[in-house]
Amino acid sequence: MAIAVCAQVVPARGLPRLLAVTALLLPALAHAQAPAWPAKPVRLVATLAPGSAVDILARLVGDAMAKGLGQPVLVDNRPGAGGLVATEAVQRATPDGYTLLIGGASHVINPVLLPRVTYDPVRDFTPVINLASSPNVLIVSNALPARSVKELIALARSRPGELLFSSGGNGTSQHMAAELFGMMAGVRLGHVPFKGGPQGVQAVLAGEVAMMMPNIPNAIGVAKAGKVRILGVTTPKRLSWWPELPTVSEAGLPGYEVIAWFGVFAPAGTADLPVERFNAEANRALGLPAVRASLVAQGYEVIGGSAREFGAFVRQELDKWTRVVKATGAKAE
Repeated sequence: MAIAVCAQVVPARGLPRLLAVTALLLPALAHAQAPAWPAKPVRLVATLAPGSAVDILARLVGDAMAKGLGQPVLVDNRPGAGGLVATEAVQRATPDGYTLLIGGASHVINPVLLPRVTYDPVRDFTPVINLASSPNVLIVSNALPARSVKELIALARSRPGELLFSSGGNGTSQHMAAELFGMMAGVRLGHVPFKGGPQGVQAVLAGEVAMMMPNIPNAIGVAKAGKVRILGVTTPKRLSWWPELPTVSEAGLPGYEVIAWFGVFAPAGTADLPVERFNAEANRALGLPAVRASLVAQGYEVIGGSAREFGAFVRQELDKWTRVVKATGAKAE
């Protein structure tokens, strides 16, 4: 039995025009069918504990982004292993833009410092935005006799391996700042990692450790209150808003410089729409006078910029800290 098939035949001369119109309509149709983002709250997984420099920044910027996104940005603190717990959780997350990571230098340090890291900081993550940076500061216990960087170095040389420093965890900027300090000063220090910067600062206050190089938002309050002795800032120049505080470099360790940074990453494979939208709203939030003023008052320097710029920066940081880890012989303890 024959089956008749009916179809409208397009004249050959009209085919190019039909194809051109179709090519113009397809992107619009695809965009119309794509679901809006975000259609539900966005979860920002923080590498360190509540009250840490990462956490403070995440909550400030996240709250300011909520109106523009039309959805809340929820901060989910996953401290542990110097950021490794949070990082691996986001690495395994569905790449739909609803689970993002906020972290810092540990993102590129952990893979070269820790023996069993399962992620590649470039291959397994999509850079979203570099939010802000913050210098570290050198603080010591009030019980310690050292009152300057030079005196601290002299004391450490007289007691090799005895002086302990705390950090917010293995691979954090606080850890590596102290390792670099010890290498450049030619002294041997002992490392005591905690789950976050605030806990490390408390250990200095309690006299459990001799020193720490925390991010400035975690130390500014106790240092200005005289609860710890602050010996210097890790920037190459003095802070304009704290000019009486010397740099570590000028106070006894020439050439020393460490600046922590805090950025947002998405799992590899995340579509362009969530990345671009989050980047745009984060940049908008960072430009708000109230947000900027609050960040500056707590020791942050606003960065912002494109996802592409952040990606290039991450690759530079990976190269830099790979060289530092090898040069210092730093180990996770």
